[in-house]
Amino acid sequence: MIAARQDDGRFTPSPWVPNYEPGHWQPLLDANGRPILDPTAWVANVRPFLIQSSSQFRTDGPNALTSTAYAEDFNEVKALGSVNSMTRSPEQTHIALFWGQSAGGPALFWNRVARDLIADPQYAVDMVDSALLFAMIHLSAADAAINCWNDKYYWDFWRPWTAIQRAAEDGNPDTEPDPSWMALLTAPYPEHPSGHLSLDGAHLEVLKIFFGTNQVQFGVTSSRFPGETRYFDRFSDALNEIVDARVYAGLHFRTADVQGKILGKKVAQYMARHYFQPLRSGSARPK
Repeated sequence: MIAARQDDGRFTPSPWVPNYEPGHWQPLLDANGRPILDPTAWVANVRPFLIQSSSQFRTDGPNALTSTAYAEDFNEVKALGSVNSMTRSPEQTHIALFWGQSAGGPALFWNRVARDLIADPQYAVDMVDSALLFAMIHLSAADAAINCWNDKYYWDFWRPWTAIQRAAEDGNPDTEPDPSWMALLTAPYPEHPSGHLSLDGAHLEVLKIFFGTNQVQFGVTSSRFPGETRYFDRFSDALNEIVDARVYAGLHFRTADVQGKILGKKVAQYMARHYFQPLRSGSARPK
């Protein structure tokens, strides 16, 4: 594996080309006025593990700035995602922080969920199938991240905090600027699609494929809120909550979350069709 991954595109220069026109991503500035650039921009150019190219599952892209759909997304995140939102409920704020800062990131918390499930006697997952599951999870998630970051720099779409402050430039009569608007949470890379949801979509689609059903009870434990675990009866329930959470956090327009979720699912489904097939009768295989 080490030999195969030589010169695979890791740590190459950022693909970002500054563009100050409306709709394009602008980095936030640190306390000294310097741009806060994406430390992982190189992911966009990494050779995938399973899919055929880093842009194989190109998303449909952001809504046109002048469209009704864009205005709907804009006004939703403007109302719910502000750091001092009067519309977002305390529970919605808690959900935003739980998924945005506390659960540890998709790779960490979905690995915990997978470990809990394979240790549950009702599923009777042996060592060989456990190894299969983690191989499926990590390779699918890696390729979802690669495709997502390639998309981020292909679309180069602005984050809500830039869009809302500069709404007078978007040509849409249904959006109003707010120069003081700030998000509950921020991130240092382009908006579309959601990286969180791309990874969540891949992880949860693999779990659904492996266990053969969407209806599985599980819990996700927080590291920010000690002892708190959010429980779900379906993988899709958690996925839908995270879509909402990224809007509540002011990080994304809903379209970026939905398309990110779809991207991750497509990578996992491609994995299941083309890899990890049984080699002989009785071999480990997706359930």
